[in-house]
Amino acid sequence: MSAAPFVELRNISKYFAKVIANQDVSMQIRKGEVLALLGENGAGKSTIMKVLYGLYRAEEGQILVDGAEQVINSPKDAMKLGIAMIQQHFALVQAHTVTENIILGLVQGKYDIKQYDKIVADLAARYGFDIDPTAVIGDLPVGVQQKVEILKALYQNAQLLIMDEPTAVLTPQESDVLMNFVQQTTRAGKTVVFITHKLREVMEVADRIVVMRNGKVVGDLRKDETNEIELSKLMVGREIHDRTYVEDAVFDSQPIGLELRNVSIRDPREKIFRIKNISFQVHKGEILGIAGVSGNGQSELCDAISGYRSLTQGAILLNGTDITARNVRKRIEMGIAYVPADRHRYGLIMPMKLTENMFLRSSFGRIWVKHGLIDRRRLDAYTAEKILAYDVKATGPDAVAQSLSGGNQQKVILAREVDLGSAVIIFDQPTRGLDLGAIEHIHRTILAEKTKGKAIVLVSTELSEIFSLSDRIAVIYRGEILGIFRNHDLDTQQIGLLMAGYTTERR
Repeated sequence: MSAAPFVELRNISKYFAKVIANQDVSMQIRKGEVLALLGENGAGKSTIMKVLYGLYRAEEGQILVDGAEQVINSPKDAMKLGIAMIQQHFALVQAHTVTENIILGLVQGKYDIKQYDKIVADLAARYGFDIDPTAVIGDLPVGVQQKVEILKALYQNAQLLIMDEPTAVLTPQESDVLMNFVQQTTRAGKTVVFITHKLREVMEVADRIVVMRNGKVVGDLRKDETNEIELSKLMVGREIHDRTYVEDAVFDSQPIGLELRNVSIRDPREKIFRIKNISFQVHKGEILGIAGVSGNGQSELCDAISGYRSLTQGAILLNGTDITARNVRKRIEMGIAYVPADRHRYGLIMPMKLTENMFLRSSFGRIWVKHGLIDRRRLDAYTAEKILAYDVKATGPDAVAQSLSGGNQQKVILAREVDLGSAVIIFDQPTRGLDLGAIEHIHRTILAEKTKGKAIVLVSTELSEIFSLSDRIAVIYRGEILGIFRNHDLDTQQIGLLMAGYTTERR
């Protein structure tokens, strides 16, 4: 590994209106190293790398490449300097083939696509990627799509590869393949910047770690000179304790709170089943974790339970009562709550006040009515109480939802749904995109509701979250449950195989 920096950022500051995204950020990126850029959501990690890649322009500071100052106004400028970035949300054309995506914008005039298919096939083989150059992107799983993004960067002969949360949509096995690729790439003299908030990944793959908090660099350490406890304290400013699952020996002796019997939902437009023949039971006081790669029917399953989608076949029972024909309002009245994965689209109305958002899902309740009008005073007091109880960083009940951070928005949804969910609470990706402090608060809330005897369904693509909270784990793949297991019956690798569609004996 070279001691001389390939890229140097000096005193970079980036502002969005009055928000400071990066403040006086300086760091060096050396040839042949894996630099982990670690920090909570909103710490400024992606922003500083988007400045380097030319997606954002910094208000202050300098960028040096091989010792020479550079002005990077666009990704095209960055690519000329050997810098490529794989963003968290892939930039692939779904209707085009692998080869067409890789050469897009790089080839002009007439060309022989078969010749480029061979070039892409040779490049994929060189890095151990099993990819068909003629395959259409839309037909490929997300793990393979990510490899296509990597091949795009390699085709452009990138010397510095920036990866933004690269394992967010991968199975454990696909993550292992990615880690091997990262190490293989740096052995060949290239450089990788690995943006992540996952401490385990950092300790596995990094040579050096830069920690960011509140838009500033708060640590620059070698991996062999630090540990996960020190890194977590740098990230959040205080110590975070890992939560490990404590086996609950009595949950399965409790009554059944929620039951699904052969539930299927067929998409009438595409004429395919989104979920198929799903059956399971959730006891009162039990957390059933649903593990799987995003897009395998999790959202449809949550919608089925909460009443947002009608069933093609099957039945749903709440405390032994068939609620299949009940609408969303009736299910809310019966005690079913839903924390959706997309808090901006389905959880909150962003331009509305917190009071109004707290009122949304129970607006039909007589509790909020006084003399035929909304009892604003009572509603404001209730919202203020929840702001305090859930430690929501807001100016008060009149604060607009979009003025809050993602973690505080999620706390507002939690406060509302926990009160509504007297019998069942569905948590769909409850900690996605949140920082460690917010994650810890939400995990405590979920466990507290379990102790109150509620039946809880927890959907998460984070296996660490599934393993730390769930009593049993159901693995979903292409809309079907491949197995339901008690926590600790299977390890991460075995669950990961199921997530990729490899079946094993059910228990």
